[in-house]
Amino acid sequence: MSLKTWYYRDARPNRVARVLDRGTGALYALGIAPNYLVTLEVTGRRSGRTVALPLVMTTLGNERYLVAMLGENTNWVRNVRAAHGEVTLRHGRREQVRLAAVPPEHRAPVLRAYLRRAPNARAHVPVDRNAALAEFERVAPAFPVFRVMPRE
Repeated sequence: MSLKTWYYRDARPNRVARVLDRGTGALYALGIAPNYLVTLEVTGRRSGRTVALPLVMTTLGNERYLVAMLGENTNWVRNVRAAHGEVTLRHGRREQVRLAAVPPEHRAPVLRAYLRRAPNARAHVPVDRNAALAEFERVAPAFPVFRVMPRE
């Protein structure tokens, strides 16, 4: 087991990962990182408190996307769904957005672009970043993808 998979065993961050995520989330929120590194803020579905975590945003064409590298059962995905996609992205400024779930049949190109941009995610997605699109289509149902849209 690699260190990167140890941090997020069973699709949940361990204590070390939580501390690291807090630190990187704060840096991303301040804008002290490339603009594709963002902090997602979403209301917790059980606690009602704002939960913040660092994510890598990928782009395809003119669209922006967020990918759940740990799969369907991650808390942030459940929280986003409970909040009907209403979240805040932070990178030097706050941006109120809506995350729209991308159907599995349209996720493969986004997943490939994501793996090229997010090297740490490669430990969790069982496809090589340079694999054929068909390989990404095979694993796409297991990895939620959300398109970032303006809030109405």
